[in-house]
Amino acid sequence: MKLHELEHAEGAKTAHYRKGRGIGSGNGKTCGKGHKGQKSRSGGLKAPGFEGGQNPIYRRLPKFGFKNMNRVEYASVNVERLNAFEDGTVVTAALLIEKGIVRKEFSGLKILGGGKLTKKLSVQANKFSKSAQAAIESAGGTVEVI
Repeated sequence: MKLHELEHAEGAKTAHYRKGRGIGSGNGKTCGKGHKGQKSRSGGLKAPGFEGGQNPIYRRLPKFGFKNMNRVEYASVNVERLNAFEDGTVVTAALLIEKGIVRKEFSGLKILGGGKLTKKLSVQANKFSKSAQAAIESAGGTVEVI
C-alpha cells in the first residue's frame, strides 16, 4: 500500500451537494423545498414551541415552585465517618475535604448523629445535631461550634 492509494471507506464521505444551480444539477429551481408555502421561504421555520398562534403549552400551564435565594446549604457528615481519624485529632472542614469524606464545604459543615463514634475527637463545625453532639461527648471528645 502506498500513500497515493489510500481511500476513504465506502460511505464515509458523501459528495458536496450544490443546491439551486440549474436543472442539470438535479436540485435547481426550488432547491428541494417544494413549491410555495411557509417552509419554502427564507427564515420560514417558526420558533420551537410555536403552535400556530394558539396559546402555547408553556403559557397554558401555571408556573410552580420556589427557589429560596437566601437558602443555606451545609455539607453534612455522619458521626460514624469520623472514626477514620486517630484519637485526639482536631477535625475541621478542611481536614474532611483533604481526606475525601466531604467534597465541598458549601456554606459550612454540619455533623449528624448517624452511626457510632469510638474515637475521642475534637470536632469543629458550623452546626451539630443533638444526637451528634451527644455521641461525640459520650466518646470523650469535644464539640466546638464555629
